[in-house]
Amino acid sequence: MASLRNANPRLKNYFKENYIPQVCEALLCGILVTCPEDPLRYLEGMIMVIIKSGLQNLLWDMCITPSMKPNIRRLSETYLEQLFELDDQLMTPELMIKACSFYTGHLVKTHFCTWRDIARTNENVVLAEKMNRAVTCYNFRLQKSVFHHWHSYMEDQKEKLKNILLRIQQIIYCHKLTIILTKWRNTARHKSKKKEDELILKHELQLKKWKNRLILKRAAAEESNFPERSSSEVFLVDETLKCDISLLPERAILQIFFYLSLKDVIICGQVNHAWMLMTQLNSLWNAIDFSSVKNVIPDKYIVSTLQRWRLNVLRLNFRGCLLRPKTFRSVSHCRNLQELNVSDCPTFTDESMRHISEGCPGVLCLNLSNTTITNRTMRLLPRHFHNLQNLSLAYCRRFTDKGLQYLNLGNGCHKLIYLDLSGCTQISVQGFRYIANSCTGIMHLTINDMPTLTDNCVKALVEKCSRITSLVFTGAPHISDCTFRALSACKLRKIRFEGNKRVTDASFKFIDKNYPNLSHIYMADCKGITDSSLRSLSPLKQLTVLNLANCVRIGDMGLKQFLDGPASMRIRELNLSNCVRLSDASVMKLSERCPNLNYLSLRNCEHLTAQGIGYIVNIFSLVSIDLSGTDISNEGLNVLSRHKKLKELSVSECYRITDDGIQITDSAMEMLSAKCHYLHILDISGCVLLTDQILEDLQIGCKQLRILKMQYCTNISKKAAQRMSSKVQQQEYNTNDPPRWFGYDREGNPVTELDNITSSKGALELTVKKSTYSSEDQAA
Repeated sequence: MASLRNANPRLKNYFKENYIPQVCEALLCGILVTCPEDPLRYLEGMIMVIIKSGLQNLLWDMCITPSMKPNIRRLSETYLEQLFELDDQLMTPELMIKACSFYTGHLVKTHFCTWRDIARTNENVVLAEKMNRAVTCYNFRLQKSVFHHWHSYMEDQKEKLKNILLRIQQIIYCHKLTIILTKWRNTARHKSKKKEDELILKHELQLKKWKNRLILKRAAAEESNFPERSSSEVFLVDETLKCDISLLPERAILQIFFYLSLKDVIICGQVNHAWMLMTQLNSLWNAIDFSSVKNVIPDKYIVSTLQRWRLNVLRLNFRGCLLRPKTFRSVSHCRNLQELNVSDCPTFTDESMRHISEGCPGVLCLNLSNTTITNRTMRLLPRHFHNLQNLSLAYCRRFTDKGLQYLNLGNGCHKLIYLDLSGCTQISVQGFRYIANSCTGIMHLTINDMPTLTDNCVKALVEKCSRITSLVFTGAPHISDCTFRALSACKLRKIRFEGNKRVTDASFKFIDKNYPNLSHIYMADCKGITDSSLRSLSPLKQLTVLNLANCVRIGDMGLKQFLDGPASMRIRELNLSNCVRLSDASVMKLSERCPNLNYLSLRNCEHLTAQGIGYIVNIFSLVSIDLSGTDISNEGLNVLSRHKKLKELSVSECYRITDDGIQITDSAMEMLSAKCHYLHILDISGCVLLTDQILEDLQIGCKQLRILKMQYCTNISKKAAQRMSSKVQQQEYNTNDPPRWFGYDREGNPVTELDNITSSKGALELTVKKSTYSSEDQAA
């Protein structure tokens, strides 16, 4: 009746007189317990039973079969908690009455006495005040007014005291729950860890016995002239247990096979019958990536695979595959296909698209990048793909503006959300008008490598596409401030411009009013942006990512003005690479105003010193820092090691050229590895004074290290690097001489001549070695 608390009294009486809540409770309990196959028939029968029995004899379990009635007692108006097993313990009414009596008595004893003492004390104060007022000859009206105000104050104090007591009770209750949950979590973790250790020990024992069995078989083959076998060998072979992963749950098996490529899955299916059955799980074939085996798998196998799993396939990837038209036609058998990627397929034609569109009408995501499609394919899209949401036509240069006009035919592509037109230089202003007329719901637009893109093209597009929230323009040199003014009609959240010289501070002048919801701004390599732009960005309260790499005209004053605004409080990622005018003052301001900063890049900020590194340590939320090409030294690394939450660190190309040469040595890295235990990614390329000792320190201190880059570390031996490769997932290592633009040679001495930097840079070759460090692979 809680929902009828404010209802008409007549309605309330109607509910009570006709036992409506009791009838609903009995019917609901019966459905929840019995779970009939036909609920409507069941309800009809139970209502007839209730009518025959009479409402006065109605019980909550009347609609439940006697054999299925729960053995519980009634404690409240409903049994939903007991039916769903939400309550761990059941109490009798007698215990409940005792608990309520005890709680009431305890509450009276602990709080009412205190309140009585306070009231008595307040009464004495009132009497004293009245006597003082009588002595001072206040008139009766003034006394009455003062008493009225005092009474109101006392009522407020009582209410506040009541609220405080309730709040204290809530805090105590929450604290108890926290303690209980903490203990439960620790116990669960301990049991899980114990179970995991036992399982690992069991697998190691099985693997050890399997190895011994192989050794014995080899020995038996070599000593065929001596068929007798010792008793210990016979016992060991007989006791060998087979490790059968088919006994694992289906979910675990799927998780294991999801890490394998298509080729590996096929190989696993040829091991034995059990493994073949595991590779035939339906969920494993929801997504098939043929691009990873495009050079080894024949068309015949692709056709047979699609024919066999046609009802399970949801996602297909043919990127870069050189297939016959007949193979593409076999995709039409996959009626449930939702995602199709045929980018970079030179043999994909309009005819192939016709067969696919006729057989797969439910496609949501379609990637046709860098294919030879023409206007015929553009005509098929609105005719067959009525639910198409993501479309990529990047670098498809054979369709024209007329093909874009076809998008408005039939039902059209009005559900399109994402559109990629990168490299489609043949599209004119009229083509963008056709897109605006047919795809009014576009939210994410990507146009890269489009030198023919102008302000008029963008204006024609945004006239009707006002729902755009994400915009990417890279390689569009003719875009200017006029585009920003035209985009004011859209509710932009993410914007990305790179390598544009025509975008100036005027674009950001009214950005807080035109785009108040901007959260991501990428304006890399925009030389026209100055400190004035940063001042305009400061009012953006939703800004979380800001990338101003290579904006060389930005200095300390502009960053200070940006950080003084509300935008600094929510910023999580800040890229200031190659902003050479920044100094320690900017880093100090970052530490004061950015409490949520997670990723920071100060690459090639030459004026950053050890003092600035000290300010970085005060950014406690920071997990990734890029200090490549800065003036960091041993002292700076020692200071940085105090930040124990770092997960990613890059100090490549760090050169502080003096008479002593490179300043980063093993001592600084030893301190770093001893304190930064959560380091996942480390880049020390170009630190030529580091030796094999640093790898030993990293193995001891940084247990969670996953990626290690050691390019141009000439004093680290190949043997030590090979040992380290077994401890990390990815490793980059070579002993080549540092590039000339590093400014020093393999010994750490300054280089006076910096000629032919570009040619030297292009001639370098990087050696990447990937390795997994799982115990099973090591054992194998």
